[in-house]
Amino acid sequence: MPNPTYRGRFAPSPTGPLHLGSAFTALASWLLARQAGGQWLIRIEDLDPPREVAGASAAQLHALQRLGLVSDLPVLRQSQRHHRYQAALDRLLASGKAFACHCSRSDLADSGGVHRHCLAKRQRATPAIRFRVADDDVIVLHDAIQGDYRQSLAEVGGDFVLRRADGLWAYQLAVVVDDAAQGITDIVRGCDLLDSTPRQIALQRALDLPTPQYAHVPVLLGADGQKLSKSARSDGIDSGDPVDVLNRLWALLGQSAHASIGATDVQAWLAEAVAAFRPAALPHSAGIAFDSIPA
Repeated sequence: MPNPTYRGRFAPSPTGPLHLGSAFTALASWLLARQAGGQWLIRIEDLDPPREVAGASAAQLHALQRLGLVSDLPVLRQSQRHHRYQAALDRLLASGKAFACHCSRSDLADSGGVHRHCLAKRQRATPAIRFRVADDDVIVLHDAIQGDYRQSLAEVGGDFVLRRADGLWAYQLAVVVDDAAQGITDIVRGCDLLDSTPRQIALQRALDLPTPQYAHVPVLLGADGQKLSKSARSDGIDSGDPVDVLNRLWALLGQSAHASIGATDVQAWLAEAVAAFRPAALPHSAGIAFDSIPA
């Protein structure tokens, strides 16, 4: 039976095909959940229509299914949860922890985009809503992979956006609301999101929500040094042998030196992987250079 004290998740944005870097994170998250005897969920973070690609979420789910990575519960889509985000925002506004901001990017250019005081030259018909950060707001967390991390919210990001001026919800608010609603206890994701975690912890505290355990795995880097999703080589993994892809991911997760897996069937491969997986062998770097994509 699943361990009710562990629930992980993988939450892709539908901006393109599932590339190897995303599959790397998904497999790490799945393996940690399964080895803990817990559940693993998939959430589609589709809150930014201008960046979304038609059919991308279906293609991503299909690619994950080919790798045997299937959500234990129905897939949640953020585009269907606006009322949840509005309720959280209303609560923050009522408590004074959020406020309407009329500043534009040009207004904040001299401060490097960091908002500490409203400098708007004109009032907007639809202002952004920001979270109010105190000057002494410092968040300290222990990441299971990257170690101790400390951030001064006032210095790094200042008062951060919860709802954009164009009416779209910010990632920080949506992810906090949904992780709590889904009972997520452990978040495994790419290291490029580590610096946003303190803002999410601040929101969790402001909304009286639990803080999950965090583990930020390295991002895969293309030959150009870019994150694989931004690299010219960020092709999808829909084609080719899924076991071949899994074996490549297994090596990238630092596991091949401990035990190689001989199974040629996806489900058999995953069963062997859960038994052989060693979390301590996961690479602790921020990024891993990878200059080839499985055919």
